[in-house]
Amino acid sequence: MTPSTLRPATPADVPAIVALIRELAAYERLEHLVETTPETLHPHLFGPRPVVEAVVAEVAGAVVGFALFFTNFSTFLGRPGLYLEDLYVQPVHRGTGLGKALLQHLGALAVARGCGRFEWSVLDWNESAIRFYEKMGATLLSDWRICRVAGPALEAFRRR
Repeated sequence: MTPSTLRPATPADVPAIVALIRELAAYERLEHLVETTPETLHPHLFGPRPVVEAVVAEVAGAVVGFALFFTNFSTFLGRPGLYLEDLYVQPVHRGTGLGKALLQHLGALAVARGCGRFEWSVLDWNESAIRFYEKMGATLLSDWRICRVAGPALEAFRRR
């Protein structure tokens, strides 16, 4: 097995992260929604006021996976949380422990930062991911639903 490395993303990783985001979108059958480019992602990761962070998984010098996350906040706990927006490992590298290592890395980061929660979403049809997350100790919250307002609806939302 080829050794792997997890490390914080650098500006040089942005094109690889965007390519992996596109692979993830194709896997989730959502590629029609991807607008992200290296130029649009870069300032959010490395600009004057970053709003997201990323960890990359590297094998033989190539970025083969990533986790993109940000800080949120629980008013009930009165503490910050870590929210995993996306986790992706290329299919050829699945089953090697990279996904688990990325999740454990973020879990350790959440603990180190004093977070009260580490959360993420999973598509209801993605049974293999659901089983994987449950095996890692995650609880699926079936009584919660995601609310989203985007695109033209977001523009109209501010006027309602």
